[in-house]
Amino acid sequence: QVQLVESGGGLVQAGGSLRLSCAASGRTFSSSAMGWFRQAPGKEREFVAFIDWSGGSTAYADSVKGRFTISRDNAKNTVYLQMNSLKPEDTAIYYCARSGRNYATVNRNDYNYWGQGTQVTVSS
Repeated sequence: QVQLVESGGGLVQAGGSLRLSCAASGRTFSSSAMGWFRQAPGKEREFVAFIDWSGGSTAYADSVKGRFTISRDNAKNTVYLQMNSLKPEDTAIYYCARSGRNYATVNRNDYNYWGQGTQVTVSS
């Protein structure tokens, strides 16, 4: 059984930074690709970033490229999302997820385990 627990969300002013963490249980974390997604009110859940099992391959949505950085520490079973230069449009619930594929992917349907989410609110 895999459990994912996000933390680090909160309220921040535009231009500020937050660092989200996702702690994973289970022995397969170090061999799993991980992703971050977000869902704003009234909108579909959308891809934010992914990282492969080794951390050697990452990808980002165009809307966050250059501002967000995904990373992982396999020794701590944790994946991170560093968010800088935050904008009001980044306001959403942020979810981490584990890919059910042998590779990282932008498609949320390829992820089979999800955390409960953490709220990020950016004020203008």
